[in-house]
Amino acid sequence: MTSTSHPRDLRTELESLTTEAFRPELADIDRLPTLDIARLMNGEDATVAGAVAARLPQIAAAIDAVAERMTRGGRLVYAGAGTAGRLGILDASECPPTFNTDPSRVVGLIAGGPDAVVTSVEGAEDSRDLARADLGALALTPDDTVVGISASGRTPYAIGAVEHARARGCLTIGLACNPGSPLAAAADHGIEIVVGPELLTGSTRLKSGTAQKLVLNMLSTITMIRLGKTYGNLMVDVRASNDKLRARSHRIVALATGAADEDIERALTATDGEVKNAILTILADVDGPTAARLLTESDGHLRAALAAVG
Repeated sequence: MTSTSHPRDLRTELESLTTEAFRPELADIDRLPTLDIARLMNGEDATVAGAVAARLPQIAAAIDAVAERMTRGGRLVYAGAGTAGRLGILDASECPPTFNTDPSRVVGLIAGGPDAVVTSVEGAEDSRDLARADLGALALTPDDTVVGISASGRTPYAIGAVEHARARGCLTIGLACNPGSPLAAAADHGIEIVVGPELLTGSTRLKSGTAQKLVLNMLSTITMIRLGKTYGNLMVDVRASNDKLRARSHRIVALATGAADEDIERALTATDGEVKNAILTILADVDGPTAARLLTESDGHLRAALAAVG
């Protein structure tokens, strides 16, 4: 159902939110020299990492739960409106090139659909029904995770997404920037990064957006580490498919193995450019097909495949 709250009620609600608070000490910011404004903004940004640090236990617990489900084949789905939705789409879109994931494994949904990425779609964020329809098209399973993202923590689209997913047995996460938010309360894992009032009143693409980006970075990156997409801090789940990636792949294999250039090239050729496989052929002294089999038996975890051959 689309929200029908009275404008006066909404104004009262906004006035109670930390992210919407007015800061009278900044009322003359437009009169300051540009360098002074830049210093103020930089100082504000510097507080965000500390706000995220205060919620690391909750973030870690959510990541472990996500990884458990993705190991069983589940998906990670972000749902938000406006800036929050765009940040989810950005994080989802970066997983395939970074971790060689299938694009269907990490998905970003934004209220109003693809057009809302670049153009405001009026009223879309106020619709729980729209969130249910968007998620319904994905045919959710209990192995999936849905992350509702909203700076205010009250956006109907994000809350509706979490409610719909939870009713279908999915893992749910509510990411907000206000304490005591309805979004966090609706989710299995509530993560509230309280960054305080913005430099520009209500412009939650600033500190709130930065906080959301930092948390989404953690959710996807650490989940992928848990899924075996890295070897140490090396991105090994990549295929050398163009000149840039071939150069990067060669370097990653070199860092992981210390092998000579000709041995690295031979390994990459034998594994059709698959970095993880190439590393295994060198470190375990096996051929390409054997490396592929060992990795399949180890669910893609290179350390486990190496342990299997002693």
